[in-house]
Amino acid sequence: MLKYALEDFFHFLRVERGLSDNTLNSYQRDLTAYEQHLTKLGYNEWNDITRNEIMRFLYELKDNGKSTATMSRHISSIRSFHQFLIRERIAETDPSLHIETPKKERKLPDTLSQEEVDKLLNIPATTSLSLRNKAMLELLYATGLRVSEMITLKLEDLHLTMGFVQCMGKGSKERIVPLGDTANHVLDKYIETARKELVKKNKQETTLFLNQHGRPLSRQGFWKILKGLTMEAGIHKTITPHTLRHSFATHLLENGADLRIVQEMLGHADISTTQIYTHVTKARLKDIYQSYHPRA
Repeated sequence: MLKYALEDFFHFLRVERGLSDNTLNSYQRDLTAYEQHLTKLGYNEWNDITRNEIMRFLYELKDNGKSTATMSRHISSIRSFHQFLIRERIAETDPSLHIETPKKERKLPDTLSQEEVDKLLNIPATTSLSLRNKAMLELLYATGLRVSEMITLKLEDLHLTMGFVQCMGKGSKERIVPLGDTANHVLDKYIETARKELVKKNKQETTLFLNQHGRPLSRQGFWKILKGLTMEAGIHKTITPHTLRHSFATHLLENGADLRIVQEMLGHADISTTQIYTHVTKARLKDIYQSYHPRA
């Protein structure tokens, strides 16, 4: 049966490649849909699959209104799986070999202006929870961490005296990112006051950012907090948990930072992923020119 090889592949991704739960879930969704499509057509052996069956599956995705990005992700998952089948000698040929990935429509990331960042970071912190919120925002803007990286930080990952944070990124890759003085000060204050108050309900907890019950804050919990803070700051645009990461990278490049350094701080494996931010800065320069040049 087709699904047995899939189970072996998912085990390989989890144990040998050490992929995160989010990435693993993505592979599972894509390839389960692929396997169900082939089973419906009557296939029982991976060795019988040809390029035509894959193309038929992709056309079905397209007919169902899937985006170019989703199609590309499915192709990538299918390609990785068929390469695994070859390595494990489950199949003799790779039918995905000459299937082209559709060109992605590169959407420029939403960012905040420096003025909007200041509005967000200058919201008064008068309670334990509001100080925690301020510490999280300062940390995200100072380091460009992903939200998933931030909410899994442990106390031991912060090195305030040396001014850096240690985090585990995609593919279990560890990186060290410097902290600015402002973020350092706010984090120190949060740990010494607000966190001590929050952890009283769960004294064994070592996660850095806690909810009101003393347990680790969830991604959904942070999303709700961010939406509320955006409204409080009077910012009239949609901000996602990734917006501060985008703003961090864009503002660094606008102020002359080297692209390779920004790549390293963001934890991007490929420089082309970081290069999207150079397009953002060019677009912003063009807007400024159009607004202020007398002959624009």
